[in-house]
Amino acid sequence: MTYLFSYAGRTILRRFVDRATLFAFDLDGTLAPIVADPDRIQVPQGVQERLIRLNLLAPVVIITGRALADARKHLGFTPCYLVGNHGAEGLPGREQQEEEFCRQCSEWLEQLKILMPHASGCGIFIENKGATLSLHYRNASDPNAVSRKLVQAISRLKPPPRRIPGKYVENIVPYGAPHKGEALSQLMLQTGCSKALFVGDDATDEDVFSLANDRILGVRVGCEGSSLADCCLFNQREILDVLDEIIQLTLKTKDLV
Repeated sequence: MTYLFSYAGRTILRRFVDRATLFAFDLDGTLAPIVADPDRIQVPQGVQERLIRLNLLAPVVIITGRALADARKHLGFTPCYLVGNHGAEGLPGREQQEEEFCRQCSEWLEQLKILMPHASGCGIFIENKGATLSLHYRNASDPNAVSRKLVQAISRLKPPPRRIPGKYVENIVPYGAPHKGEALSQLMLQTGCSKALFVGDDATDEDVFSLANDRILGVRVGCEGSSLADCCLFNQREILDVLDEIIQLTLKTKDLV
């Protein structure tokens, strides 16, 4: 990955952004800092103000692991499109599919009650987000041991889900549900944008970064570890600088018209 604010990274960004670019962002860990209690997440005011401004200049899309209703509470603005549940909720024309995903997750929830009857006592919180489930274990006394138990339980679910590990969370998604990469590709068609810049920080965002599409520029929050993103940021605090840079570049391309 190339550090976005290096000379090479800025060159990549300047050459990529134009009037045909859609701007897409993850929420937790990207637009807002990660916190121990997910209900207390907050998008900083400065980030909200810049997103509102950018949304007036170009299509802005939020693709988050949160359910739509939950994400709306924390964003502080209305993007062009808001997609939740890692891509499984909110895509135009997928409403009937979403109902099936919710039914499947309800069945898994009942199975998990049998497979892990003492989950809460182990520091596990099962979040039913409708179209997907998230099994949180950030507060477990032994996260590694709990993680192994979760993986074992997930492997016994019928029908088998798609498992997406995250930071102290196991996400389980119905097979056939669109992931973040598929969601972004559909929204590019929906908005008529031939290019997209996507910023994310988690394992679920690799579904975008791994797309073999040179019309999508992937930026990962965090330069350590392996990722298929093109560029990276050192930390989440740099998102404000990214938005300022994008806004300036977008204004320049519009001035050239």
